Amino acid sequence: MADTKETQEEHETATDESNHDPHFEPIVSLPEQDVKTLEEDEEELFKMRAKLYRFASENDPPEWKERGTGDVKLLRHKEKGSIRLLMRRDRTLKICANHNIVPLMDLKPNAGSDRAWVWNTHADFADEHPKPELLAIRFLNAENAQKFKAKFDECKEEVRKTLEGSDSTHAADKVTEKLEELSVKDQSEPAEKQGSGEKKEADTAEEK
Repeated sequence: MADTKETQEEHETATDESNHDPHFEPIVSLPEQDVKTLEEDEEELFKMRAKLYRFASENDPPEWKERGTGDVKLLRHKEKGSIRLLMRRDRTLKICANHNIVPLMDLKPNAGSDRAWVWNTHADFADEHPKPELLAIRFLNAENAQKFKAKFDECKEEVRKTLEGSDSTHAADKVTEKLEELSVKDQSEPAEKQGSGEKKEADTAEEK
């Protein structure tokens, strides 16, 4: 009797496995744009594992809070030339730091540590809405920390040159516009003088 029961259970299990479809289709499919990371148009300049902290000034008392551990990246936009710092948490890949590098940013050593840096950003987009943050990042050792600072400072200089170049181009465009305005004005003056001359001749003819 026991053998019969076991045979029946084996048969039911085999039937369930034969009916199982290994090619399961999800009920809801995400469109391709929803899985983009916005890094497709950027060039990776630097990547290293680190731990990130933010200074929670809203707490009482204010304190440093861990924001995540993962790879910190420096990414340059292929068209715009802008460079941003991006860091995602391990496993979840949730963004914990996301802001543009600007020349005024300054990495300062964290008190008592040769493998950590502190800096300010006026607009971090980790929570989608931009807000100022005081951040700290800690690396495995002092050598890695120095590599990050060297690349960070290099990016700051590159951004500064890009901004200066764009300002020079903008200034040159303004000069060109002014020259074009003067040129148009100079061309229109003879026509105005000629028109006034023809009017005087017509007035003289009427008097006669």
